[in-house]
Amino acid sequence: MKKSITPIEKFKEGDSIQGFYLCVQKHLRHTRSGDLYLDLELRDVTGHISAKIWDGVPELSPKFEAGDAVVISGDVESFMDRPQLVIRKINKATVQHYSRYGFDPALVVPTSKKNPAKMWMDIESIINSISNKYLQTLVSKIYRSNKKKLMIHPASVKMHHNFRSGFLEHILSMANIANKISSFYDVDRDLVLAGVFLHDIGKLKEINSEYEAEYTEEGNLIGHIVIGRDLIKTAIGKIKDFPEDLSRKIEHIILSHQGKYEWHSPKLPSFPEALLVHLIDNLDAKMNLMDIALSDDPEPGRFTNRHNYFRIPLLKKDESK
Repeated sequence: MKKSITPIEKFKEGDSIQGFYLCVQKHLRHTRSGDLYLDLELRDVTGHISAKIWDGVPELSPKFEAGDAVVISGDVESFMDRPQLVIRKINKATVQHYSRYGFDPALVVPTSKKNPAKMWMDIESIINSISNKYLQTLVSKIYRSNKKKLMIHPASVKMHHNFRSGFLEHILSMANIANKISSFYDVDRDLVLAGVFLHDIGKLKEINSEYEAEYTEEGNLIGHIVIGRDLIKTAIGKIKDFPEDLSRKIEHIILSHQGKYEWHSPKLPSFPEALLVHLIDNLDAKMNLMDIALSDDPEPGRFTNRHNYFRIPLLKKDESK
């Protein structure tokens, strides 16, 4: 399997393929003669394709669901002048059982280009540099207890850093910026860093991030700001003698980090550290959105089209330099 994984962009009529894909849609249907078949949509990082399972539906259907990564063997055919995959074998793919055959979630969903393990080490180093023992304990406890999720979580569903391990990439970038610029202002560096690490922590419950990122019921009804504030209050309550003034400031940073009421911010930044966290967050998010717009644009020429977050043509990088 490892040497013969075929990405969707390489599918050609007549090919027999095997590989790992994301099952985006799964529908049980009937042919005109009444026989059952499965109608699927598959995706990987190179493209998407419709697929069918005609035979063995009762045996194969329980093996996977929509939203699962799957391992497939099948044949590429043409239907209405478009490629279609007819599946012979299919099973749910997990890292535990299929990594030795070449399965990596990065094959089926967009993933950070940065190594999550390296990012985690860098984040731990910065957390350890926080000199305030209460803030260091708070951030460290929350990050260590949520490490499994943090390693793969996106930072958003459809906005900035909306890819696997995007949360880590965003937080590390913000922390590095905070480290560099905090000394330029009359601010408490430890409080700024704690705000950076904790401002979006509610997204761990707001977003379900197995493969297809989507909002949870709690995310839709409550949102990451309030979820995050509640998580922090609970964690602070377990730290002996945590200063009340410091607790209020951390809560305020979480409640105000969006920076504008129209961006669903319950509060506006009311002290320098809160403002700086908001500005760093906005800076890193907008730069990532710019990068996504420039990377994803299919248009030839020096400018992108207007179909991007900024709604204007963006000047592309001059690759000749």
